[in-house]
Amino acid sequence: MTLATGIGSWPGTSVRDALGQVRELLDGQLPYLPELPARGPGADMVGRTAGLLVELPVDLQPIGWRLVDRPGRDASRTAALLGEDLDELAEAFDGHTGPLKVQVVGPWTLAANVWLSRGERVIVDDGASRDLVESLAEGVRLHVAAVRSLVPGAQVVLQVDEPSLPTVLAGRLPTSSGFGRLPSLDPQVAAAGLATVLAAHDGDTVVHCCADRPPLALLRATGARALSLDTSLLRPREWEGVAVAVEDGIRLHAGAVPTDGGRTRPQDLSADLVGAWTRTGLPLASLVDVVVTPACGLSGASPEVARSVQRAAVETARELEERSAD
Repeated sequence: MTLATGIGSWPGTSVRDALGQVRELLDGQLPYLPELPARGPGADMVGRTAGLLVELPVDLQPIGWRLVDRPGRDASRTAALLGEDLDELAEAFDGHTGPLKVQVVGPWTLAANVWLSRGERVIVDDGASRDLVESLAEGVRLHVAAVRSLVPGAQVVLQVDEPSLPTVLAGRLPTSSGFGRLPSLDPQVAAAGLATVLAAHDGDTVVHCCADRPPLALLRATGARALSLDTSLLRPREWEGVAVAVEDGIRLHAGAVPTDGGRTRPQDLSADLVGAWTRTGLPLASLVDVVVTPACGLSGASPEVARSVQRAAVETARELEERSAD
């Protein structure tokens, strides 16, 4: 069945309202636990995932989130926000059976955006990076277990967000001074770290990278069950990489719906996907396994646009399912 889902973020500050809308809009699809960064520090994607780290506490400094020796007020606020989300999730999805997606920031985007006490990014230190990968994997395991205990009928899908991965691999990440660039990350190390985090979950996994030129060969090597990509950024060569993944049994989460609310006619969006699909030689029947998503998160959209975009993803998924039967 061709499904629809969201990337994760949602506008506003009421998680109860956001969960209600997600459950309504994605009834029978792939609903998710929305993230509301407008609530402030600790609800942002980096801080939210940093709060999951086990035995690696963080606090918030002007430069960003930083590893510290002991948890403080910032860690408490982050934990309280996530606790509120999980309480509301249990109520909103009481009795739910079927898939339910949660999102975390991946190890390399996290290591690129969390700082050491000496003023450098975690990613510059091999030992600290290894510790972060292992800590995140354990945090993911505990987070999924918490979701399962609150929504016992849920088949949890884990999405790992890696928007900074292409920058890290290309050596384009600035130093703390801003005058230089950090060395590029070894692709084998990157793949191994991602695989470690994904392996912490025994269910379906998705790696999301909405950046230009996503490293598809590396992402395929992580063991992810699905790849989530902004399809508007994919060039013919990258569509060939998508075809290889699909032929290997990896599902595509196609970020086909623009998040500005402009072009949302399902017929047009599905036609774009069908055209790219057939140009790579993939059979129309395999469109049944595609999951349609917005191109990226919706936290920057108005509530009206967010609903419109999410609704368009559902309608586009239905269009694709019909085309898959042609």
